[in-house]
Amino acid sequence: MKDIAIVAFSQSDCLAHAGVANEVELIMPQLQAVFAQLGLTNARDVDFVCSGSCDYLQGAAFAFVAGVDALGAVPPIKESHVEMDAAWALYESILKIRMGHADSALVYGFGKASSGELPIVLSQQLDPYYLAPLWVDTVSLAAMQARMLLEQGLATERDMAEVVARCRRDAINNRHAQLSGDVSVEALLAADKFVSPLRESDVAPVADGVAAMILCTVEKAREWGVPYAVISGIDHRMETHNLGMRDLTDSPSTRLAAQTAGMSRGPVEIAELYAPFSHQEIILRRALDLGEETAINPSGGVMAGHMMMASGLSRIGEVFRRIASGEISRGIAHATSGPCLQHNLVAVLERA
Repeated sequence: MKDIAIVAFSQSDCLAHAGVANEVELIMPQLQAVFAQLGLTNARDVDFVCSGSCDYLQGAAFAFVAGVDALGAVPPIKESHVEMDAAWALYESILKIRMGHADSALVYGFGKASSGELPIVLSQQLDPYYLAPLWVDTVSLAAMQARMLLEQGLATERDMAEVVARCRRDAINNRHAQLSGDVSVEALLAADKFVSPLRESDVAPVADGVAAMILCTVEKAREWGVPYAVISGIDHRMETHNLGMRDLTDSPSTRLAAQTAGMSRGPVEIAELYAPFSHQEIILRRALDLGEETAINPSGGVMAGHMMMASGLSRIGEVFRRIASGEISRGIAHATSGPCLQHNLVAVLERA
């Protein structure tokens, strides 16, 4: 089986509102950035392209096709798309390379969530018979999950506030962060409830943004002569869509994905976890059995800026960036999709 490496990554700032800029205008700078890191010219210099987005954000069927304009229409390229976070576009690209159909791939994810009310928009991804007609928003579902966690004594509101305070503090060094700063746990706890038991600070700030990445075989990475990180393992699993049949205080799919990806085969120096609500980081830490020796979300995570459809890929990119710079030797990245941590992907990255 071919070893696969990440060789380039770029993401936009997490913008509360991108204004009049459309998706193509948001995508193009990040594509040019990853091409420049390798001395490439355009998408035709790689063998395969895969994107991740959500048509619900734009309110039109096949809206993702407009994003392809950022690649150039002529000549045609091998291109695909996933209606999920771009971390799953990365997974598809890995399969493409491992099957021998490509040696390199460009992956990107984009979303302009400010066009509508994201918590309500995403309710239409719920079970179409029982849940979607109720228009239950994602924040309310997460609040229900948090309430179960608190009532079972698995976390406290202070624990949740400590997650937010640490992420905001770590995000001070993240130039792409939407929210950062040194805020006390007491100040966070003094705020009014938003959707009980969640305060507004417990909910990741929704952002418009794009992330892009190039991966390839290790042989191709050596040919390009750039620092790279090897994807030594990757796996994704999912829970049932029926929320009443799940233990919302645990994430067995994340645990299984990590085991299958080989997380336990070595030390984990950092873990970038896609936790759009503070209590979900607590659930993920427990599911992955992460101890104090592992730095959690040193970038600030999505609590510093939640780029819908790109934040999962960004978590992988953050680990790659630290390995490529020589800061660490091994780390894991997690991505999620769906309500209450329904779909979960775990990738293990290592220095060559």
